[in-house]
Amino acid sequence: MKASDIHDAVVEAEQRIRPHVVATPLRHSFYLSRLTGANVLCKLENVQLTGSFKARGAANKILQLTGSERKRGVVTASSGNHGTAVAAIMARLGGSCVVFVPETTPRVKLEAMKAFGAEVRQQGTDSGLCEAAAIEFAKTSGLTYVSPYDDPAVIAGQGTIGAEISRAAPDVAMTVIAVGGGGLTSGVAGYLKAVNPQVRIIGASPENDHSMLLSARAGHAVVHEDAKDTLSDGTAGSVQPGAITIPLCAALVDDWPAAGEVEIAKAVCDFLAYENMVIEGAAGVAVAAFLRIAAKEPQAVNGKTVAILICGGRIDPDKLIKILKRKNGPQ
Repeated sequence: MKASDIHDAVVEAEQRIRPHVVATPLRHSFYLSRLTGANVLCKLENVQLTGSFKARGAANKILQLTGSERKRGVVTASSGNHGTAVAAIMARLGGSCVVFVPETTPRVKLEAMKAFGAEVRQQGTDSGLCEAAAIEFAKTSGLTYVSPYDDPAVIAGQGTIGAEISRAAPDVAMTVIAVGGGGLTSGVAGYLKAVNPQVRIIGASPENDHSMLLSARAGHAVVHEDAKDTLSDGTAGSVQPGAITIPLCAALVDDWPAAGEVEIAKAVCDFLAYENMVIEGAAGVAVAAFLRIAAKEPQAVNGKTVAILICGGRIDPDKLIKILKRKNGPQ
């Protein structure tokens, strides 16, 4: 898949998945706008089916399977949100799924996958190991593998967010996206840049774990060897060697700011306080990275329309309570 293929694939995906997903709000943030001087619009994928953007890519992939393939079932790998989305779409269409997850997957995400009927198998501590295990399981079981990001159908499904942003805010000058495996970034950025090549794409990552940032710069899959735990569990982990998202992200992303854990936690807390919404760490990464850009280059955002992709809202309640206590406790 080339960047030039994405626009048309997204147009087709929109028609295909429309009955199965939500066209989410693009809501003005008074708080972030006043703080930065930009017209900040938040794309609220936290209110999407299953609580994250992942339903779009999962639906677009699964709806293109044959009836017999869906009946046999699918297998995937996930840190939580993709697995939940695949399980939900398969349950709706009458099929089953197996999900390989890291042992570090938050309890709330494990419970969500199981609630939609997924068979969950824990495999190591890294998402890359889970992907390898799921791919091997697909070969031996006859189930169809549904990649979280390394698939043109998944990329096109995620790219439907870009189409919705473009229609609602044709003057958008910057879009900020949290980057994990790169499927979301490739789809959204590919569509937006096809419509307006001047739009600036910000690929946000946590400082503690940013394999795609390293991979895009190197031009091939690179493991973040000294990665540490991050509140952004949805973007954590390595990228599969040869993933089509590596060259796509390298070509489409203009800047790669990395946010620290304190910044991410503050973004999650402030979004709850000022926007009245619970968001997960990966969404907090996008908010925190935007604030870094605004502080470093105020002229780049002042008076401009900026879209921030709030990619999901499923955060472990215990983790949320902990960061809220830390923020509001003795300094």
